[in-house]
Amino acid sequence: MSRLVKPPKSLLRAAGRAISEYRMIEAGDRLLLGLSGGKDSLSLLHTLAHLRTCAPVDFELGAATVDPQIEGYDTSPLKTYVADLGIPYFFRSEPIAERARTQMRGDSFCSYCSRMRRGILYTAAREHDFNVLVLAQHLDDLAESLLMSAFHRGRLETMKAHYVIDAGDLRVIRPLVYLRERQTASFAAAAALPVIADNCPACFRMPTQRQHMKQMLLREEREHKHLFANLLHAMRPLMGVPPAPLPGRRPSSVRAAG
Repeated sequence: MSRLVKPPKSLLRAAGRAISEYRMIEAGDRLLLGLSGGKDSLSLLHTLAHLRTCAPVDFELGAATVDPQIEGYDTSPLKTYVADLGIPYFFRSEPIAERARTQMRGDSFCSYCSRMRRGILYTAAREHDFNVLVLAQHLDDLAESLLMSAFHRGRLETMKAHYVIDAGDLRVIRPLVYLRERQTASFAAAAALPVIADNCPACFRMPTQRQHMKQMLLREEREHKHLFANLLHAMRPLMGVPPAPLPGRRPSSVRAAG
């Protein structure tokens, strides 16, 4: 029988701070977490499940996995694990890898797959009456995206912490934007979470721009210990401002009780 694990205070506080500052969760929200089975999304699953027990507002939580039909990606452990936690779980399998061969136009497979998965998650959220999609990117991901955008597109852009999608009916939130990757890795290992290490086989089989940026940032951090704090300060204007509440909902704040 699986059981919920309380994350460390440092993780809860950072997530709670991001949720509060970007007004990510409102009273009555129904959150659908995109669960790949990696250390980040599993850590966020337990973080949100804990915050739900102590938050000043009521919200519901579900999880959904998209299988892109890539050889080697086995999501079967997630189905039983999430069900045993008492959290609604939804599974979608789509031939994203096959479609990429004919539909990709000047894009990396990782970018194409991410965009397709997000669209499938939007559909799952609508079908099951969730109004918020939760994604598990952390501060390292945002920093890598910033450098990739600057180096390869000549733009200063990164992922948004909280935004309303173009269709106007769903919000997307990233509660881990203040967390470092090592924090989710440490928690996942200590809690023995059932991490699917190779949760994106196509990315693990070949070097990627993102992996190159990750290694560069880690090298620089050895010499400049405040690197990520400085990058976060620089990225704040790019991470967006909290969007206005969707019609019929009022904003509230969620902070970690520790």
